[in-house]
Parts: sequence; C-alpha cells; structure tokens
Amino acid sequence: MSQQRLMQVLLAPQISEKATFVADKNQQVIFRVSPDATKPEIKAAVELLFKVEVESVQVANVKGKQKRFGRSMGRRKDWKKAYVGLKAGQEINFVDGGSV
Repeated sequence: MSQQRLMQVLLAPQISEKATFVADKNQQVIFRVSPDATKPEIKAAVELLFKVEVESVQVANVKGKQKRFGRSMGRRKDWKKAYVGLKAGQEINFVDGGSV
C-alpha cells in the first residue's frame, strides 16, 4: 500500500447524532471512505493520518436515496462508510484537527 493511496482512502468524517452516540458508547469513529477501499487500507490510513492505534474496522455500503428533480426521479450515489474501533485510551478529536 503506497502512502499516496492511503491519503485517498478516507474522504471525510461522518459527523451526525448517530455517529456521536456510537463514538461515546463503543469508542468508534465513523468515516466516509472510498468505494473501493478495503479494511486493511482503512486501518492503515487512520493510523497514518491520526497517529492512533486501530483495533477493528467494520464497513457498511450505504445505498443512495431516491430523489425527485422536477418531474423526473433521480438517485444519489451509493457510498461506503467505515466504523473504526480505537484501542483503549486512544481518541481522535476533529475540533482541533488532530489527535489528542
């Protein structure tokens, strides 16, 4: 895995009410990831970018919603999200832009 590929795996953190609940309860962080990303790539990318130790990675494929544009029906793109479990004592703080 090249470092350039690892920089393209993580697209954005998924910040929502559900993501905050999961982060507090299970010590997990949710990321929007590239559709062709694998679990080992996601683990390596999080460890490289945030300098934390990853315990587990779970992946979910999210189907795009049906949306209406005027008279025609459209569809948003499908996307992939990753639940990244951190080891005990590890934390990612998105407010400061880095790890704490």
